[in-house]
Amino acid sequence: MSAGASHVSDEELVERSLAGGGDAFASLYERHRERVFRIAYRLVRNQADALDLCQDVFVKVFDALPAFKGQSKFTTWLTRVAWNTCVDHLRQAKVRHAGELDEGAVSSDLRVPERSGPPSPSEGLEREELGVAIEAALAQLSAEHRQVFLLHAAEGLKYEEIAEVAGCPIGTVMSRLHYARKRLRGLLSWMTKD
Repeated sequence: MSAGASHVSDEELVERSLAGGGDAFASLYERHRERVFRIAYRLVRNQADALDLCQDVFVKVFDALPAFKGQSKFTTWLTRVAWNTCVDHLRQAKVRHAGELDEGAVSSDLRVPERSGPPSPSEGLEREELGVAIEAALAQLSAEHRQVFLLHAAEGLKYEEIAEVAGCPIGTVMSRLHYARKRLRGLLSWMTKD
């Protein structure tokens, strides 16, 4: 991304892209590709598929950019395109359980944060087990509940933004998030018992 593009808003980059500025779209890609990859990886749990989906998302965004009216933030619209692209991929692949774990696949975003010093071997193993347990619990949520939980907890979206991405009312988002948290607490309650 060019030095000047880092200070330009997404909306300005969209306008420049629509005016034929290829560098502007490249800047949008550089700015948001990691976010799109994280969304894809959390859903498909396969790095190669997530990379392919990331590219598919940006092709769709480029093609649909003239239809973007700016009624929501660009990031909200992009997240919705990414989510829908991944869900379509899962449907087409006829994956019964979109949340099944690949061997050793643990999202680093959901691991316990590192302490200042290096972890002992037992702490490293505990973190790995915790990550696997969290991933397994997330896999037991319905797609709708997992979507809302991940968009809120991992992507930091606000209720209004999640409602736009999910295409449902804010009340539904709040209800799904409440249910997801309650279900995850129940699924992970064994971790707090001694």
